[in-house]
Parts: sequence; structure tokens; C-alpha cells
Amino acid sequence: MSSPAATTPGVGAPHAGPAPAWRRVAAQAAFETRAILRNGEQILVTVLLPLFLLIGLDRVHAVELDTSGASRIDFLTPGVLAVAVMSTAFTSQAIATAFDRRNGVLRLMATTPLGRGGLLAGKVLGVLAVEVVQAVVLVVVALVLGWHPHAAGIPLAVVAALLGTAAFTALALLVAGTLRAEGVLALANLLLVVLIVAGGVLVPPAHLAGWWSHVAALLPSGALGDAMRGALLDGSIPVGPVLVLLAWTVVLGWATRRWFRWQ
Repeated sequence: MSSPAATTPGVGAPHAGPAPAWRRVAAQAAFETRAILRNGEQILVTVLLPLFLLIGLDRVHAVELDTSGASRIDFLTPGVLAVAVMSTAFTSQAIATAFDRRNGVLRLMATTPLGRGGLLAGKVLGVLAVEVVQAVVLVVVALVLGWHPHAAGIPLAVVAALLGTAAFTALALLVAGTLRAEGVLALANLLLVVLIVAGGVLVPPAHLAGWWSHVAALLPSGALGDAMRGALLDGSIPVGPVLVLLAWTVVLGWATRRWFRWQ
């Protein structure tokens, strides 16, 4: 009786297919998160800048703030958390995606089993993961400085942050997918500074001068700042900022689908 024929490993055996879609997206999200947290310039924008604003504006009283009766740290923390969302969802994501596009990474990754949809999903999840890290750092520091958030508003603040993330990520992809990488690098940093100073995120739009207060209230920065302050100071989110953020997300999302270029 003859013995069974030996099987050479790998010959005649079925090849393993691609990993499940969720695993591919999770792997991409983990890569995007590590890429941001290991980059010194990204850490400067996403973590150190919000920390500097939180500690500096709380401790240096040379900058006068109308806190409407709230303590200085209670007034500042919601706006700084909003800045953290903007820095990651917009500035960091716009720059990273623009240079990936310039270097051909987007075009290459779009042809893999991950696909375009999986790549974008991984980027969004990476943004959310970095925001969790930012929130932990900023919340711990704020609590040490004496912050007392409205407990009932904490879940609402998470909702506001998600709405802001959607709007600013859509803006980031639109900018990154239509402009040259060098232009995106300059624009993303400049726009972040302008929005922090005059976009109604740290200081409520209603506290800004003249007609600009009405403009700032319609910006995604002003809407996000108001939503975060409403949640963490009063325990509720005004309807107006929510509608503004939703409107920006829809418009910017449509524009990104229309004009985003992968190469």
C-alpha cells in the first residue's frame, strides 16, 4: 500500500484572502494615530498648543475675559477643547492628507483592498483616537487647575465634539484634495490661528465687536465653541450652533465629494 503523497507547503493550498474590511480600517486608523502622535510638529499643534492656551490664559490675567460669572478655568476649558478638535480634525489632517496626496500615497492606497472608503474611514477614526488622547490630557490638567464642568453636559460635549470633528474633517479633506501640499501647509496653520483669535472659539461670538460677532456665530469655529460652552457650562447645547455645524458638514462634505482629487 503506497503512502499518501507529501504536500509541499503553499502548493495546492488555498491562498488566504484579504483581511475583513473592519480589520483593514482598524489597522489604517492605528497607523494614522501613530503617525500623528510620533510627529513632533503634529504634537506641537495638537497637544502643546491647546495646553499652552489653557494654562497661559488661566494663569496670565493680563488678557481680560468676560466670563459671565464663571471662574476663568470653567470659562476657558470648553473653548480649549474645541481648539483641540480643530487642530486635529482640520490642521493636522489637512497637512497629512495633502502630503500623502503629493507623494502618491493616496493613489496607491486606493488601489489596495482597503480602498478609498476604507482609507477615509481610517483617517476619520485616527482623528477621533487622537482627540481622545487630547481630551484626556486637557481634562486632567484642567481638573488640576480647578475646573468644575457641568456633569450633565459631559455627554453633550462629546456630541458637540463629534459634530465639530465632522465639519472640520470635511474642510480638511476639501483643502487637502484641491490645493498643493505647500499651500495647504501654510493655509491650515494660518487659518487655525485666525479662527483661534477671531473665530469665536475661545471667546464667544457674542463677545466679539460689531458685525463680526454675527459672522463668527456662523463659522464652524464659533458654533463649536458655543456648543462646547453650552454643554460644559450650562448642561445644554443651543440649537443654533448644532444647525450651523450640520450645515457646514453637509456643504463641505458635498464639496469634497465633488472636487477632491486623489493625485
